[in-house]
Amino acid sequence: MNKKILVTGGAGYIGSITVKQLLEKGFDVVVFDNLVNGHNTNVSCPLVVGDLTDKESLFKSLEGYEFDGVIHFAAYTLPGESMQNPYKYFHANLQGGLNLLELMKKKNIPSIIFSSTCALYGYPKHLPVSEDEEKKPESVYGESKLLFERILDWYDTLYDIHHINLRYFNAAGAALDGSLGERHNPETHIIPLAIKAILENRPFDLFGADYPTPDGTCIRDYIHVEDLGRAHILALQKLQQTKKSNSYNLGTGKGFSNREILSMIEKVSGKKITIEEKPRRTGDPAIIYADNAKAKKELGWIPQHSDLETIVKTAYDWHSKHAK
Repeated sequence: MNKKILVTGGAGYIGSITVKQLLEKGFDVVVFDNLVNGHNTNVSCPLVVGDLTDKESLFKSLEGYEFDGVIHFAAYTLPGESMQNPYKYFHANLQGGLNLLELMKKKNIPSIIFSSTCALYGYPKHLPVSEDEEKKPESVYGESKLLFERILDWYDTLYDIHHINLRYFNAAGAALDGSLGERHNPETHIIPLAIKAILENRPFDLFGADYPTPDGTCIRDYIHVEDLGRAHILALQKLQQTKKSNSYNLGTGKGFSNREILSMIEKVSGKKITIEEKPRRTGDPAIIYADNAKAKKELGWIPQHSDLETIVKTAYDWHSKHAK
């Protein structure tokens, strides 16, 4: 019998690519999304349009469905915006999550995979960053994800709703077949921003060239979105098998600097980027990359497409095709 999975935020960037992989593996999927950051054209399975923060509407719109598990992507995710509008982030990311858990309790759905973040580690003291690193977010966004992880712990203790937290580092790239990619408004990620700068023949703003790193720019751990999607399926299978809650970092275990990213985009595109150096952005740590040993050992998850050239090439091909 096919497993029936509810995917919140499944019309968004990472969500839609994970849904595509779930369908390819024979899962029966329903997407719930408010389409604020998602796109209905990303979805090729039943789509229920609604908002998690409206509990009554959530319960009513999913009344006729039964599910074996949930993958929860739906959230606001911009650290900078979260510092300007904390209510928006706490309300959506906590109240929406609570309403989802209440739905799970009512429908006896036993397991949830939570789209968490490395932002809950703040400025880590140790590199690479393991799951045991101290949790001290530097943004309301990171705090909202950490608080929901704690809420999940209580729902596990009180109601046997088991969870796996997947703490992403930097999601990047596009679907290998070119069908799905990253389209945020506003866009804040370096790879799509630099690609758009090239395609639109305009300068690229580089924030911070005076960090204590080899070339003066931030170093980040980039993980291909196809590898991220696969991790959710492995986590779902693991959770339904063990019924034991856990947390995993999803990264490659190494970092690339912003200048290395820009050089690879130039290599892939065959075009030169005009760089305008700007002051550092508040809240950007100099270096952060994952210790992914636990995910490798316990989930059997090995990043397969997360070399920098594949990440940049899939992103460049997708943005070139969808430039308008």
